[in-house]
Amino acid sequence: MKNLRLALMPRPHAWFRWMAILSMALLVACAAPRSPMTGAQPSAFMQWTAQEQAAWHEVQFPAKSPTLYALDTQAPPDGSGQRTALKADAQESASMLRTSVRVEPAQLSQVSFSWLVPALIDKADMAQRDFDDSPVRLVLAFEGDRSTFSPKNAMLNELARLVTGEEMPYATLMYVWSNQRPVGSVIHNPRTDRIRKIVVESGTQGLEQWRNYERDIRADFEHAFGEAPGALVGIGVMTDSDNTRSNTVAWYGPIALR
Repeated sequence: MKNLRLALMPRPHAWFRWMAILSMALLVACAAPRSPMTGAQPSAFMQWTAQEQAAWHEVQFPAKSPTLYALDTQAPPDGSGQRTALKADAQESASMLRTSVRVEPAQLSQVSFSWLVPALIDKADMAQRDFDDSPVRLVLAFEGDRSTFSPKNAMLNELARLVTGEEMPYATLMYVWSNQRPVGSVIHNPRTDRIRKIVVESGTQGLEQWRNYERDIRADFEHAFGEAPGALVGIGVMTDSDNTRSNTVAWYGPIALR
């Protein structure tokens, strides 16, 4: 199977900025300059070297303390030995690391990723606005026909365009670890149904050890949204604990599009 190359973009891309808008009571975010797509294909493998981390860009949300993302080579709590990974340390905070890609629908295949979570966030529930936190998220953003938006989503899209200069993603799919919802279930974001989350881990089993995944992007999108996906235009990771006002830490391993 031919590997694709992650196209790392040099400036913030506004498709993630709209999520900052939705996370604020007044739906306000800072505008960001548009980053033109280069047409490059996505990279085979992202192993979190210092050079690769520098190419990913942090998106901070107004009025939110940022989560600290840093390369970590200490032995994680599962005793698996020293390895380089991206450590996310959230102290009542929320922010995201992201990169822009362009993968057309016909090229969509598998995404593989891994993470290590020492503990869950007490009271976290991603279906509730006031408790929408998660120790780990892998975020995929897609293009599509925005003319099919509901009136509410059309209004949010227009707000995003006015504030950031770009429209919000047609759809955003997240892979998450839930406190109690069953593996395979789909959680609709409490602010908009254009963000949907697939639970890939649930409960305490599997904590304090590396968990590895390979997911079929097309099948998961169709499961979550009930339609075929458009082009994949962005990938991100996000660890947040601002809504529950708690602290959490996690590690992210390599991410690959195949």
